[in-house]
Amino acid sequence: QVQLVESGGGLVQPGGSLRLSCAASGFSFSYYSMNWVRQAPGKGLEWVSGINSGGTYYTDSVKGRFTISRDNDKSTLYLQMNELKPEDTAVYYCTGWGFVDYWGKGTLITVSA
Repeated sequence: QVQLVESGGGLVQPGGSLRLSCAASGFSFSYYSMNWVRQAPGKGLEWVSGINSGGTYYTDSVKGRFTISRDNDKSTLYLQMNELKPEDTAVYYCTGWGFVDYWGKGTLITVSA
């Protein structure tokens, strides 16, 4: 019933760009804080970025390179990723935080020459 489906992952060269999308359904998208969380190989979960009615927020390592946005009419979350670095390699998860928390299955981004 509730679905968060990430897309746009893949292989990209250092310095390149990628745009992730997350299509949401089955819950009241516009009332939820939406976030991107990533997990690098062999490492723990790291919160990357979030967006709510108050604004947008980023972890220091991606500030100035990534831009989070949302289209409430389409129930879709986006992450524009520029100037990608090898350390950005990870599985990226779309998450919704509200009455209950929802997680997508994730999409893999590999940054390598």
